Amino acid sequence: MNRINHLFSSKEKDLLSIYFCAGHPTLEGTAEVIKTLQDNGVKMVEIGIPFSDPMADGVVIQNAATQALRNGMSLKVLFEQLKDIRKTVTIPLVLMGYLNPIMQFGFEHFCKQCTECEVDGMIIPDLPFKDYQEHYRIIAERYNLRIIMLITPETSEERVREIDEHTDGFIYMVSSASTTGAQQDFDVQKRNYFKRIEEMKLRNPRMVGFGISNKATFKAACEHASGAIIGSRFVTLLEEEKDPQQAITSLLNGLKE
Repeated sequence: MNRINHLFSSKEKDLLSIYFCAGHPTLEGTAEVIKTLQDNGVKMVEIGIPFSDPMADGVVIQNAATQALRNGMSLKVLFEQLKDIRKTVTIPLVLMGYLNPIMQFGFEHFCKQCTECEVDGMIIPDLPFKDYQEHYRIIAERYNLRIIMLITPETSEERVREIDEHTDGFIYMVSSASTTGAQQDFDVQKRNYFKRIEEMKLRNPRMVGFGISNKATFKAACEHASGAIIGSRFVTLLEEEKDPQQAITSLLNGLKE
């Protein structure tokens, strides 16, 4: 069983997934960050592939990606860093990046490298669902990789159900139709969106991302989903602390306060 499916089959609640950008703040820190997150109870890690034009990302992740590229991060370097990751890491690993660098690398070659490094899935925010269905799904499934699709408050019920029917792993619920970035709380409109999707009784579990940064936002996301994904807040702490253990300790303390 794919590790993503195995994680959600436990029906565990309040799952914490963390995003960070590979190559930030240092080029060589990827494996250390992943191992540190696992050792501190994080259930899944999303490894960002830096790109020069990240349209769904706010200023924090944009700056991290810029720094990572300047540090020399590339897909070739990333896969080299991940080749021995399964000697110490057992939790699901998901690569998150835009279609352009993946296509430059070659989509099937990318999937093959993911399998060789035992990566479990990928999130490609700018991959249209129709293109996924017609061109990419069959290749990803050949390599036992899960392509995770995003939905937003503006996604129609018809499209949500279509995504639910034709994907596997989990559905990434973007909290709002905006770029990434920490928020202090979620308003009634966002909470109603979480509840509405929960009441659709979808086949796939759901994780909420974008704007999760503290106890209030984490709790609100987990109330109507399996868990939440934190990105910008952890990236900021990693930049400030320069040490993954200190960064995740600060983040976890913030989720308790």
